[in-house]
Amino acid sequence: MSAPKDELLQAIELALDRQWDSAHEIVQKYEDDATASRIHAVLHKMEGDLSNSRYWYRRAGRMQNVDAEPRTELAAIQRELMSK
Repeated sequence: MSAPKDELLQAIELALDRQWDSAHEIVQKYEDDATASRIHAVLHKMEGDLSNSRYWYRRAGRMQNVDAEPRTELAAIQRELMSK
């Protein structure tokens, strides 16, 4: 199922506000959506769970972002979503 843009933007806002559980609740509903998986990867990175983060980056097809700074990456995802 494709994730609604407004929910992904909400998940990013929650993540930036350190409300990781609430952000997780949103992205976990859309495991087959690449952007939701990428946000999920960033959430795990922010939480310090790097192996789980790598798993979600692989699912998102975004392994090149593994070492990206989380808040900067979330801002980039936010910009990408807003431009669609």
